[in-house]
Amino acid sequence: MDRKLIAVALCAGLAGAVVSAQAAPSPIKTFDADNDGTLDLAEVNKAAEATFAKLEKDNDQTLDRKEIGKRVSAKDFAAADPDDDGTLSKNEYLALVASLFKEADKDNEGTLDAKELKSKPGRALLQLMQ
Repeated sequence: MDRKLIAVALCAGLAGAVVSAQAAPSPIKTFDADNDGTLDLAEVNKAAEATFAKLEKDNDQTLDRKEIGKRVSAKDFAAADPDDDGTLSKNEYLALVASLFKEADKDNEGTLDAKELKSKPGRALLQLMQ
């Protein structure tokens, strides 16, 4: 009896995961304004600017470690903070976005496809866009 109950629970959980995966639109579909199937830096920056505004809670026009949370590692945060003031201005945030974009753009086409977004720098970039 317990095995049947476990099997039913597992099946229900897997079905829920499939529905969740299908319901979430891909980042390309979400941010691809020109519908070319890729993301260019302008599309990425637009999304990143919106995320910056959403995260920036204290109206000081910067993001501190608390506001940015786990989106950026401490090492990457420090590298993106050249004035070493413990915050990222919008320009510093967008410079980090541009750096990750360039790193993810392995074919140097100036756009990111789904495969490039799945790379380590691509996933880090998505954290700054969502």
